[in-house]
Amino acid sequence: MRTWLPGTRRYLSSTITPSVEKQAFKTTTQVVTRPIVAHWLYFNAGLIYAIVLVGGLTRLTESGLSITEWNVISGMKPPRSEAEWNEEFEKYKQFPEYKIHMTLNEFKTIFYWEWSHRMIGRFIGASFILPGIYFAARGFMSKAVAKRTFGITCLIGFQGFMGWYMVKSGLSKALLEEPGAVPRVSQYRLTAHLATAVAIYGATLFTAADILRSHKLATGVYSEKAATILNNPVLKRFRIATHAVAGLVLVTVLSGGLVAGLDAGLIYNEFPNMGDGMIPPMNELWSDDYVKPQDNGKWRNLLENPTTVQFDHRQMAKMTFFASSALWIYSRRLPLPKNTRLAVNTLMGAVLLQLGLGISTLIYIVPIELAAAHQAGAMALITSSCWLIHAARRVPL
Repeated sequence: MRTWLPGTRRYLSSTITPSVEKQAFKTTTQVVTRPIVAHWLYFNAGLIYAIVLVGGLTRLTESGLSITEWNVISGMKPPRSEAEWNEEFEKYKQFPEYKIHMTLNEFKTIFYWEWSHRMIGRFIGASFILPGIYFAARGFMSKAVAKRTFGITCLIGFQGFMGWYMVKSGLSKALLEEPGAVPRVSQYRLTAHLATAVAIYGATLFTAADILRSHKLATGVYSEKAATILNNPVLKRFRIATHAVAGLVLVTVLSGGLVAGLDAGLIYNEFPNMGDGMIPPMNELWSDDYVKPQDNGKWRNLLENPTTVQFDHRQMAKMTFFASSALWIYSRRLPLPKNTRLAVNTLMGAVLLQLGLGISTLIYIVPIELAAAHQAGAMALITSSCWLIHAARRVPL
C-alpha cells in the first residue's frame, strides 16, 4: 500500500510481514518524479522534432555550409550592417560550395536557415540544462530520472560537436582539387548526426513516458484492467515484434540519411522500377568506381554509390511496410489495452503515409516541400514506434 506523505514529494510504502511473535512494519520512502518533469521532457522532444525538420530544410536548401565558423556565444548574433554581411559573404566565398553567380541577398537566405538551425540547438541545450538543474535541486526528480536526463543533456552537447564535425567535412578545400567532387558534407557524418538526434529524441520520449506511468502506479490511478492485459504472457511475442519493427524503422531512417547525403534521390525517379526493371544493372549496383586499393571486395558501394544506397533504402522501406502490416494484422487477434491499440494503429497509419511521401518525393525529383514532409514522416514513424514499444510494456505491480 502506498500513502502520500503531506508536505513532501514522497510516498510511504508499507509492507506487513508476519513473524512468530508479532507483526512488524517495514517502511521505506521512495521519490516519485513529478508529472511536470515529464511534460517538460515532452516539450523538449517537440523541440528536437522541430530541429530535425529545420536541419532537413537546411540540407535541402543547401544552406548548411553558409556559416563557416563555430562560435558558441558570438555566433548567436547574425550580421546586421551591410559591412558585416559582406564580411560573412567573403568568408563563404573561400569555400567549395560558393556559387559564382550567387548574390548577397541569396546568401542571406541560406545563412538564416543555418543560423536558425544553430539557434534552435542552443535553445534546446538551455531548455534541458536550466529547468533540469531546478527540478533536480527541488527534488522533483528521482535519482534514476536525474541520471537519465543528465545523460540526455550530455548527448545534446555531443550532438553540437557532431554538427560542427559534419559541417567541417563540407568546408574542406580538398574538394576543389578532387576531380568530379561535389561540395557537400560527408554522408557518414550526416547520418551520424541524424542518428544522435534520433537517440536523444527516443531517450527523451521514453523517459517522459516512464515518469507518467510510474506516477500513475504510485498514486493508484493506473488502470488495473490495462495492467492485467499487459502482463498477460500471450503478449510476449507481440512485444518482441514491436522491437523488431522499430529496429527496421530505425535502419530505414538512417539509410535515408545516406540517401540525403549522396543526393541519391535525384536518380532513378520512377517507382517501382529502377530503369528497365526492379533491380538496376549489376555493373552499376556493384560498380568498380567506388572500390579503393585497400578494399577487400565492393562493399563500399553500399555506403558511397548513390544507386546502391537508393536501392537499399527502397528495399528497407518495403520491409518496414510488410513487417508493420504483419504486426498490425497480428495485433487484431490480441487483447490489447486502448492505448496500445491506438499506438499500433497509429504506427500503421504513419507507415502508409511515409510510403506515399517517399514515392511522391522520388517521382517528383525531390521538391523541397515533399522532401521536408518525408523527413517529418520519418520522425512520426520514430515517434509512433517509441509509443508502441512503451505502451506494450509489462506493468510492474
